[in-house]
Amino acid sequence: MTTVDHRSTAPATGAQATRGATHSLLTCAVLASPLWAVVALTQAATRDGFDITRHPLSALSNGSLGWLQIANFLVVGALLALGATGLRRALHGTPGGIWAPRLVRVSGFGMIAAGVFVMDPADGFPVGTPYGMPTELTWHSYAHFAAGSITFLSMIAACYVLARHFSRVGNRGYAVLARIGGTALLLGNGWSMGGGTAGTLTLAVGVMTAMFSISLIAGHYRRSH
Repeated sequence: MTTVDHRSTAPATGAQATRGATHSLLTCAVLASPLWAVVALTQAATRDGFDITRHPLSALSNGSLGWLQIANFLVVGALLALGATGLRRALHGTPGGIWAPRLVRVSGFGMIAAGVFVMDPADGFPVGTPYGMPTELTWHSYAHFAAGSITFLSMIAACYVLARHFSRVGNRGYAVLARIGGTALLLGNGWSMGGGTAGTLTLAVGVMTAMFSISLIAGHYRRSH
C-alpha cells in the first residue's frame, strides 16, 4: 500500500493561493480608473444642467441621481484601497515598495470620504440651484473639500514615488507614465485652485490621468503574478 506525502504539495499550494490573492487585489486597482471614468463621464454627458467646464465631477453627487456618483466614489475608493495591498505585495523589498502602496491606500480612503461627505449644490447644478457659489458652505461641503485635497495630494505623491521606483529598477517607460500621471494632476488641480479657465475640466483630466497611470502600473504587476 502506498501513501501520499501531502506535505510536499503544501508549500506550492500556499504560494499559488498567495499569487491568486495578489492577482485579485491588483485587479481591483486595474478596474478603479476605468470604472470611475465611465460612470462619471457618462453622467457628465447626460445629466441635465451639468457642464464639466464649470462644475466639478463631485457636483454629480447632488440631485435625484446623486446616488450614482456617491456610489462611484465609494466603490472606486474601496477598489483603490484594496488594490494598494496588491501593490504592496508586488513591490515588496523594492524602492518605493512601502510608501507607494500607502499613498494609494490613502487616496482610496480619501475618495470614500469624498463620497460620504457631499459638496453643496452650486452654480446652477442641479437644475434650479442659483448660479454662483453659496454664500455659506455646510460642514459636509468643507469635509468633502478636505477629503478631495487628501486624495489629490496622496495620488500625486504616489505617482512620483512610483516614478522613482521604476527609475531605480531601470524601467523608463513606466517611470515616464507615473510622472505624467502625477504632473497632470498637480497642474490640473493647481490650475483649478487658482481659478483658471475651465479649471473643473483640467482637474477632471488630471485626476483621470493619475488614476489611469496607477491602474496601468497595477496591470503591469498583475501580468507577472
